[in-house]
Amino acid sequence: MSENRKIYNWAVLGCGKIANKMAHDLKLLPNACLYAAASRDCQRAQDFATGWGFEVAYGSYEEMVADPKVDIVYIATPHSHHFEHTLLCLKHKKAVLCEKAFSLNVNEVQQMIHAARENNTFLMEAFWTMFQPSFRQAQNILQSGELGNLKIVRSDFAFNAPFIEYNRLYNIELGGGSLLDIGIYTVFAALTSLGVPKLIKTFAEFSPTGSEESISMIFKYPDGAMANLTSSFSAYSPTQTEYWCEKGYLVLNPRWYAPTNITIFKEGEEPQTLPKEHFEGWGYQYEAAHVMECLDRGIIESPLMNWKLSLGLMQVLDRIRIDAGIFFGDRDKNLFS
Repeated sequence: MSENRKIYNWAVLGCGKIANKMAHDLKLLPNACLYAAASRDCQRAQDFATGWGFEVAYGSYEEMVADPKVDIVYIATPHSHHFEHTLLCLKHKKAVLCEKAFSLNVNEVQQMIHAARENNTFLMEAFWTMFQPSFRQAQNILQSGELGNLKIVRSDFAFNAPFIEYNRLYNIELGGGSLLDIGIYTVFAALTSLGVPKLIKTFAEFSPTGSEESISMIFKYPDGAMANLTSSFSAYSPTQTEYWCEKGYLVLNPRWYAPTNITIFKEGEEPQTLPKEHFEGWGYQYEAAHVMECLDRGIIESPLMNWKLSLGLMQVLDRIRIDAGIFFGDRDKNLFS
């Protein structure tokens, strides 16, 4: 790395589980400075900052974004709060890396993107899968044509989560349900390989709070290709993604959305497993490094995880919710009319 490369001051907005993983991986990047931690609970912010070595802690998000030393804000609150927190940061011209799901519906995502343009400030959905070496390698293999045309994508993500009424996984007010929490990964797998589907059919099961607990989705494409996608909080699954092609198939092995290995099955040949790239950390450093590369280039939109992709993803998620009958109260007002 060049000695005069800019060092960026990172702030974490929301000090939960995923924020801990990001803080760990930011420490692996020499041009990332762990600067500020913010929570609505001042003691929580202070404990987080002390634990990871952040320089300052704030007991309010407003105080944090008013700090002129903050360059980039990683938003790690529940996705029901991403809209308001993103707008707050962009208004103060802080570059934003916002966790997925980007927000609750496409109307809100459109406003977030408009705010980024209006403030000439960087904004990216923190879809870390896009930046994993294994996922990038799989996409390159599929695009090379060596397996022929892609015909079917099968992807799953499920785990058995105890039902706790006010837990964010089951709380509708927090955008609860498996779709936006983990099902979004399976939708992403289909969208990045087959594109936007022509038809969507869903089957959903709901928890006692009314949140969606399990969902299966079938996508149909004009050229005959299909996707079969499932997410659930009530059962365990292999958590892998399979790409079925004309001359064989490719499997992103378990925990496919994170750094993993790839197995290729070609007709008439022995299966070949490509080793997982050696890396430190959880795998969040790849997206964080990309954000800083974009800022080094002076651009406000990622060329990889761009706004069109985030918009398209949310539009498909909205279509799924309409078909399955998944609604988030007033937040969806006028959306499905």
